[in-house]
Amino acid sequence: MAGCAPCFGRYTMTLPPASLLEVRGLTRRFGARTVFEHVSFELARGEIVSLVGPSGCGKSTLLRAIAGLDAHTDGLVLLERQVQRGPSDRIGMIFQEPRLLPWLSVAENIAFAAGPRRGDDPRVAALLTEVGLSGVHDVLPKQLSGGMAQRVALARGLFAEPDLLLLDEPFSAVDAITRSRLQRVLLALARAHGTTALLVTHDLDEALHLSDRVLVLSPAGDDRPSHIARDIRIDAPRPRDLREPRMNALRDTLLEGIATVFV
Repeated sequence: MAGCAPCFGRYTMTLPPASLLEVRGLTRRFGARTVFEHVSFELARGEIVSLVGPSGCGKSTLLRAIAGLDAHTDGLVLLERQVQRGPSDRIGMIFQEPRLLPWLSVAENIAFAAGPRRGDDPRVAALLTEVGLSGVHDVLPKQLSGGMAQRVALARGLFAEPDLLLLDEPFSAVDAITRSRLQRVLLALARAHGTTALLVTHDLDEALHLSDRVLVLSPAGDDRPSHIARDIRIDAPRPRDLREPRMNALRDTLLEGIATVFV
C-alpha cells in the first residue's frame, strides 16, 4: 500500500525520521586562513541546540553559511534532505541587534518579508500577542526598549513560519532580567511553533537553560581550523531550574567537556 512503511511478511519495519538539518563538511577559508573545516552535524525537528566556542572560531560565520548568506563556504547544507543553495523562507535568522527598519512600524517590520505595508496581516497580531507586545502594533522602533525590540525581532524571525531558526547571540545586549524573560519567550515560541533552533551563545547557563544539546567548537589558529570538538546532550526536563543539583552536575559535565577542547 502506498505511503506505509516497508513490510516483510507479517513484520513491519519502521523507518527513523530524517533529520531536519544536515550540515556536511562545511569549510570556510579567508585567503590563506581556514576558519573552520569539515564541520558536520545534524539537528532533529524540534531540537534546540546551542553552539559555543572561543571568540574567532567562526560561530557567526557558520550560522551565516547555514542561512545561505555566505556563498564562499564549501560543503553542503540540507533541509529535510534537500540541498540549500541560498537564503530560504524555511530558515529564519535573528542577529545580535534587532535590526529593525526605523521608518516602519513594529507591525510592518514583523511582516516585512511579505512585502511593503503588510502590517495588517493577521499573523502579525498573533505573534505580537505571543511575545507579549500586543499593544505596540503601530509603534516605531525608536519608542521601544532593547528588550521590546528583541521581542519584535523574534516575532519577525517567526513570521514566515520557518522550520529552522538561527540565533546569533540574540540576548547579549540586554540586562540579565530581560535576558531571562526573553529566554522564556524563545522556549514558549519554539514549543508553540514546533521550530528547530540553533543558538550561538557565550553564556553557558543560557546553553544549559535552553538546549537539548551543546555543540562545542574548538579554538581556531593560523594553522589549526576550528571543528566540532564535542556534542554534549543536556538530558533534563523542562522547565529547568539552574539551582537544582541535577543542573549543577550537568554544568560540570559541560565545563569538563569544554575544558578538554582547550587541552
